[in-house]
Amino acid sequence: MTTASDQALIDRFLDALWLEKGLSDNTLKAYRGDLEKFGDWAQRQAKSIIAIRREEILQYLSYRMGKGLKARSTARCLSCLRALYRYLLREKMLSDDPTLRVENPKLGRPLPETLTEQDVERLLAAPDTNTSMGVRDRTMMEVLYACGLRVSELTNLQLSEINLRQGVIRIVGKGSKERLVPMGEESIVWVSRYLAEARLELLKKNLAQDCVFPSNRGVAMTRQAFWYRIKAHAQTAGIQKKLSPHTLRHAFATHLLNHGADLRVVQLLLGHSDLSTTQIYTHVAQHRMKELHERHHPRG
Repeated sequence: MTTASDQALIDRFLDALWLEKGLSDNTLKAYRGDLEKFGDWAQRQAKSIIAIRREEILQYLSYRMGKGLKARSTARCLSCLRALYRYLLREKMLSDDPTLRVENPKLGRPLPETLTEQDVERLLAAPDTNTSMGVRDRTMMEVLYACGLRVSELTNLQLSEINLRQGVIRIVGKGSKERLVPMGEESIVWVSRYLAEARLELLKKNLAQDCVFPSNRGVAMTRQAFWYRIKAHAQTAGIQKKLSPHTLRHAFATHLLNHGADLRVVQLLLGHSDLSTTQIYTHVAQHRMKELHERHHPRG
């Protein structure tokens, strides 16, 4: 267990991070998890977080890798520790940064798993749209694919953020940044049908709820519950690929680029602050083209 003094330090740091950068609850939760695990390890070494030196940082990273944790996870943890120790330096609680000369683990850049356009059509057609839950699930997936939203942005969507007349959704994304995303005709049709036929039935008696997509208990659906629904529909559609909650977001970006969309436009639609984050989708598109070339070219 992390000591009370280290826990107070972590709380203070995360409060400062939230105030300065406006990080999302999910990011703060991930940071807290990483820091508390580090605090637990430090206590087992009979050290407080403030007393840790570079040698112990290296030992901790080695300990994580020895447990089979992925290099990407350890790199994120080190990034979190760097931010913590910079904060402690700035607050004059430390005179030296123990992470200063610690190198990041070597990372290969994984290509996000995506679906073909045919896969997407099969997935979208999987829910039983004769039921309220089926109409809701179809609509959620249509919006996710049409707009490239993060799953948390979809499940947090409020009625006041949808403008069907103009065909746009106002999204408050990571770091409380707002963006307007066009919905597309098919998505508008499904949202209109869902609001007219299914939403009130799912809300039950919670009519004051402003969430667009309630669960069958009448409250806002969680990310985990929606992820479970996607996996069930993928199974129905016979899709064998390994899916993630962001699979339809990846498909949105890759398919736009495949059809000639400008990279900066895709960046704006996805809500990426850095173009390099969006550029990975150009690699996905190129990877797919290479696969098709090898499969169909007579000399492939």
